Amino acid sequence: MFNTLIHRVLASEAGWPTLALRLPLGVIFVAHGAQKLFGWFGGYGLEGTGQWMASIGLAPGVLMALLAGSAEFFGGLALILGLLLRPAAGVLAITMVVAIVTVHLDNGLFMANNGYEFGLALLAGTVSLAISGAGRGSADRWLAKRVA
Repeated sequence: MFNTLIHRVLASEAGWPTLALRLPLGVIFVAHGAQKLFGWFGGYGLEGTGQWMASIGLAPGVLMALLAGSAEFFGGLALILGLLLRPAAGVLAITMVVAIVTVHLDNGLFMANNGYEFGLALLAGTVSLAISGAGRGSADRWLAKRVA
């Protein structure tokens, strides 16, 4: 039973096109997570992001920043590697729903107004990957062959 569960998480009939989705999404998530966690790429780091999150009602702010930043950074790495992709994509999808609802929804669709269009695109990509699995060129595919 445990082997069946692991195989369901890892197995994917998807081909190479998932790689074209995994890599850019992974890079975007890693960069955004690094902004929140480490202050890289012009970000505010854990303390600054935590203060901002608390100011919009996501408290405790530092914990919320740690959770969101970790989901994005480590989830993005998982997308790039194709490692435990389905759980990582699921966590990232939830993170995007929270971002859309709490930060962007009231601003409308367009990014020019801090709207939700970018978050929606990331949500669509992560949901697609959660459904399809990692596909070829992934650690999940390699592991699935060893578990079977």
